[in-house]
This record gives sequence, C-alpha cells and structure tokens, in this order.
Amino acid sequence: MTTALRTGAWLEADGAHFCIWAPEHSRIDVVLFADDAETITREVAMTPVDSTGGQGYFEARIPDLAPGALYKLRVDGEGPFPDPCSRAQPKGVHGPSALWNPTFPWTDHAWKGKPIEDLVIHEVHVGAATPDGTFDALIERLPDLRALGVTALELMPVASFPGRFGWGYDGVDLFAPAEIYGGPDGLRRLIDAAHREGLAVLIDCVYNHLGPDGNYLRAFSTHYFTHKHQTPWGDAVNLDDEGAPAVRAFFLANVAMWIRDYHADGLRLDATHALLDDSPVHLLQEIAVHAREAAGDRAVVVIAEDDRNDARLITPASQGGYGLDAVWADDFHHTLRAAFAGDRDGYYTDYAGTAEEIAAALRHGWLYEGQLSRYHNAPRGTPADGVAPPHFIHCIQNHDQIGNRATGDRLGARVTSAVHRAMSALLLLSPYTPMLFMGQEWNASTPFQYFTDHEPELGRKVTEGRRKEFARFTSFAADEIPDPQDPKTFQRSKLAWNERAHPPHAGTLAWYQALLALRATHPALAHRARGSFLADPVGVDAVRLERRVPGGVALLLLVSLRGPIDIDLNGQNPRILAYSEDLRFGGTHPASPLVAGRAQLPGPAALILEIPV
Repeated sequence: MTTALRTGAWLEADGAHFCIWAPEHSRIDVVLFADDAETITREVAMTPVDSTGGQGYFEARIPDLAPGALYKLRVDGEGPFPDPCSRAQPKGVHGPSALWNPTFPWTDHAWKGKPIEDLVIHEVHVGAATPDGTFDALIERLPDLRALGVTALELMPVASFPGRFGWGYDGVDLFAPAEIYGGPDGLRRLIDAAHREGLAVLIDCVYNHLGPDGNYLRAFSTHYFTHKHQTPWGDAVNLDDEGAPAVRAFFLANVAMWIRDYHADGLRLDATHALLDDSPVHLLQEIAVHAREAAGDRAVVVIAEDDRNDARLITPASQGGYGLDAVWADDFHHTLRAAFAGDRDGYYTDYAGTAEEIAAALRHGWLYEGQLSRYHNAPRGTPADGVAPPHFIHCIQNHDQIGNRATGDRLGARVTSAVHRAMSALLLLSPYTPMLFMGQEWNASTPFQYFTDHEPELGRKVTEGRRKEFARFTSFAADEIPDPQDPKTFQRSKLAWNERAHPPHAGTLAWYQALLALRATHPALAHRARGSFLADPVGVDAVRLERRVPGGVALLLLVSLRGPIDIDLNGQNPRILAYSEDLRFGGTHPASPLVAGRAQLPGPAALILEIPV
C-alpha cells in the first residue's frame, strides 16, 4: 500500500510543521505574510528529506506561529505559490494559504455513521441550496431534510475553486474547504450539526483532474500528471508513471482527511473511469482501504460515479474487485427519461423506455451487462446479479442530468406532476439505494444551470464552449443558452424553499414524505437481497414491482406508464397504502382505483398496495 510523508502545514506542540513534495527542485522556502496577505514578514528555508514513499520531500518547523498564519512556498526562487496541500485558502485560490486550526468542539462522539443499506441520499450544491449559500445556512435546513426522510447529504465538491460561485468540479486546492461556503470551520459545524440530526454527510471528491485556474501543482512537480494516459481534461493524473507513489499519497491523504478530520461519513468519487491506473493495486482499491482505516469504528461508504457498468468496482477486494461500497447506475434514470420524457439524443439512443426495459433495470440494477451499446459502438457492462441491490445508486435527477441540459431544466419542466410522482415511486420503493437532487422532493420549479466565475479570458472560452456544445440542437438558439459567467445564471439556480407550502409543490412533498415513511417502516421494504423482489411488465403500459418479507405481507407497486390501465389482481385482497392521484398528493383522480378485484389506474400513476401472503 502507498506510504509517504504527511504534506501541507499543521500545528504540533513544538510549532508549525511544513512539508511539500518537489522532486525536481533544490530549494523550497516558506514565505510568511502579514494579516494583509501582501506584506512578506519572513522566509524560512525548508530542509530536503527522504521518506519511505520516495525522494523529493522538503520539511520545515517554525515554532512561533498560530492558527490562521498566512504563508506561501517559493520554489527555486520562483513564486511564491499557494501550498497545493493547504488546509485553508481564506483569500481565494491565488492568495496565501493559512495554517489550519486542528481543534474543534465536536459533539458527535456517539455517532457511528450509516452503512450503505441505510442510505437515502440527498445531493446538495451548498451555494445554490440557500439564499446565503453557506455551510451554516444549510444547517438551518437540516430538520426539514430529516423530516423528509432522507438519511444522508451528498455535498457537491466543496474543495476550493476559483471565483465567487461554481459547481466545484474545477477545484484546485483539494484539502481546503471553500472559503465562500464558510471554510474549514463552517464545514465542521455543518457535519457536526448533521450528525445531531441523524444525517450522514458524504463529500463529492474530484481526483480525475484539477481545474485550469489556480492549479499550482506543476510548479512543484511535473510528475503530478502523465502523458501516458489521456482524459477529456488532457494529461491524466499520474497514478502509475514516474513519481506516482507520491502522487497517489497526495490523493490518499485527501481521502483520509475528509473522514478523519471532518468526520465525513463517506465519499462520492467523480468519474472514476478517468482514474487510469495500470498499477498492480488500483488507486480505487487503496481509497477504499484508507477511508475505512480513517473511519475507525464508524461506518463509511465510498461511492463511484462510473458509466461502465463494471461490477468489479463494487466487488470485494478478496474476490478480485476494488471493494467500493456503491456505484451510480444511470441506466435506471435513462430508461425512465426515455419512457416518460421522450429523450432520444446522445446516450439516450441506447434506451427504448418500454415497460420491459424498466422492469429489467429494476430486476438487475442496470441494463447493459455486456450488450452492444449503439452510443459507445462497443459492448458495455458486466453482469450485475451477483451484487446486492443496495450497492447500486439510482436516481431520476442529479446535478449532471439537470445542469448539463442546455437550459438546466429539471424533470418537472418536461413531465407532468402525475408523471413525476409515478417516477418517484419507482425510485423510492425499489431495493436500490435512492438519490434525490435538492428540491426534487417538492418538484422545484427553479432550474439548476451550469455556472462559473472564471477570470475574463477563461470565462469567455467557457461561455463559447457551452454555446458550441448545444449548437447542433435545433431546439436551442445560441442566445438562449444561459451564460455560465453571468451571475444571474447562478442566482436563477438557487432553490425557492417557499414553494413547498403551495400547490402543486406541497402535494409532491407530501408524496415524498409518504414514500420515504413507507421505505423506513414497512417490513417488506426492509429486505433488499436478490430474490426478495419481483419486477415485471404488465402488458406494454405498466410495471409491477413486488417486495416480500418471508412469512409476512408483501408490498405491491403498480405504475402505469401511459394509461389508463386495468389490472386483474387475481383474487387478492389488497389494502391501499398510498395512491399518487389522491388529492393530498396533488392528484386529480381521487376515486378509489380498486374496482371489483381490479386495479384501474388513469394516465401515469402509482398505486401502492399491501397484500397478504
């Protein structure tokens, strides 16, 4: 396993310690700044030192510094540059780094985390979730999320990135929580408060690339990236070329930091298919090990975003896999979009959205298990039946599937409220691990658009690239594509929490609360192993999902894709648990759907029945 010296800056009893990896350089100096972040007060030379992880490290100890002290690093007389291992960047990604205060009054000593089997994930962009857009402002919404029935927050990337707003996937200071959100202390306050509410917190981490603005890694070593592999962002991060042990240690230290120092309950790893690694032990396997070691006796989960449908990701290392806990399984989302919203462009060419296809996604977890993908023009996927359902993350919306649309329109802008409720029932009552995107629970009307705040020249290129990306779509004119650099694009993406109290949003919220209450309490939904559920098409216009508890009752979900439909219940004597067309959920067909031993559903609708077995 990868080992190396601790890097960055930290306080111990004998003073502040500094360590950096810069193998191609002969002199590194710590440059200290006054509180104005501009006046240099002192420079201290660092000492070269080797470690079991390789050569090229430099260390220094400065005894008289306090938390918050500002510094940069000078490299062979060049710079000085921010510390790429900095734990805080109070003046932004180009400003001085700050000595981190390791002390915090944690109150979550009894918290033991949540295993993957207990997760209902709520994906959140901190900046757009509240008017203030900070960790502290999000704390005020934690009781609402707990009352909804979710059990975990997944924070879109919070590592420091350039500008006043952005998605965070162009982060450059991976160890420093963004100051615009509240910095290190703000994140610790949020996680501590979440644990008091019984909510886990997952951190979205981007290890496959760094952003172009404020990335100073190459100033310290050219070995952080390699020509050996190429990705959509250019040279891949170096995981298997010269200098790779120290680069791997850099990322693994980041993994441990979020779990150990911030008490995070897990990580979501961005685009793991772009972590190109020919080493005997893949970095993903080491990430899983380091995360669990950092957690101690707490439960921790590591989730991959990966479009390959590769079961190896979630297969234990003892069985030849990487040992991650879960993987995003987007086939479920794609077939539902094809069925209900009629999407056919891009990767949606691989999906028909038929009742049989939806049922197959529910049976297996994903659809492609080695079949030819027309979109990829190659076979895609591996068999999934050997993997327990909780290890698949399903959704009907997420930041990508909304924000990467031309205008950032949510699902509710393309389908009716009735369709939204029906799709939500399939998501929340299946045996797979569900993920919601913020505001989905009330069918928010606000879009989630792509927004950035880069310096002018880079920002111009981003705006041009965004409009070029959608130029081939005849349904959009160039001037209709929101400018990512316009602050109004960010402001439009902020949630309007007051919507929840008004129709039709209040009905959708009540529906989500009812579904999640069933998920948490109904005995048939507690069993999530293979063999505990059935999913089948009912003709061409409906899907049937049955969940069973041995020796007890069964829960039956009937969803009409179009309708109306008429289903023979074969003499069963069911009890209605919930019906999406009830007035309290915003429905418009409140009459009982059970008629003379048959289920009669209007257009798209969901009926949840309890059946004696």
